Amino acid sequence: MQSIRQCVKQLASYSKSAINRTSLLLSTTNFTQIPTCSVHVSSILCKNNFGNYKEGCTKFLDYNNTVFPPQQPGEERRPAYVCHMKANIKYSPKKMWYIAGFVRGMSVDEAVKQLSFMYKKGAEIAKEVILEAQRLAVEEHNVEFKSNLWVAESFATKGIVIKGLRRHARKRVGTIHYRYCHYFVRLEEGPPPKHYYLPYPKTGEDLLNDWMKNLHNRKIPNSL
Repeated sequence: MQSIRQCVKQLASYSKSAINRTSLLLSTTNFTQIPTCSVHVSSILCKNNFGNYKEGCTKFLDYNNTVFPPQQPGEERRPAYVCHMKANIKYSPKKMWYIAGFVRGMSVDEAVKQLSFMYKKGAEIAKEVILEAQRLAVEEHNVEFKSNLWVAESFATKGIVIKGLRRHARKRVGTIHYRYCHYFVRLEEGPPPKHYYLPYPKTGEDLLNDWMKNLHNRKIPNSL
C-alpha cells in the first residue's frame, strides 16, 4: 500500500508531458516484485500497437501516388490535387473539428488569411499544414500557380489517448485523458466553388419542389 501512495505522489508531481509520463509508468511503477506495470494504461503504449496505429493514419497520403489513365481528346481536364496531414497533434479533436470545417471550401490564400486572425492553437497548426501542402503541390505535383488552389477536404480525426492519474482528496485518484488528434487536408487546383455547402435556408419554391419530389418517389411495399 505504501508503494501505491508513493507512485501517486510521483505522478501528481511529475510533468504533464506524455513522454515523461509514459516513461514514468513503464519504469518507476512497481506494485509487485515483477518489473512490470500493473496500472491500467492505454493499450496504445504498447510498441506494436503504436506502430500499427501510426501506419493506419498515414494511409491518407497514398492518394498522392494514384496513377490515372490518360484522358480522351475533348475530355474535361482533370484538376491536380495534393493530400497532406499532420499526425498526433496535442490538441482536442473536437476543437480541431470546428477549425477544419471553417476553412473547407476556401481558396488557399483566403484560408491562410482567415487562420492568421484566429488566436487558437489549432488555427496555427491548420495554417502550417495548408502552407506545407501548397509547397508540395508546386514542387512535386506540377501545379503552376500556388495561389490557384482551394481547400477541397479538411477534417480532423481522433488520435492516441494516453491515460494518466490525478490525485484527489482522501487518498483517492482519478483518471485523466491526454488526447491527440490528426489533421488532414486536400488541396485541389482551380478556383473554389461558389457554394461549397448547400445554401440554407431554402426558398419556399425549393421546399415545394422537394415535397413534390418526395411524393412522386413514394412506393407501396410489396407492389409492382
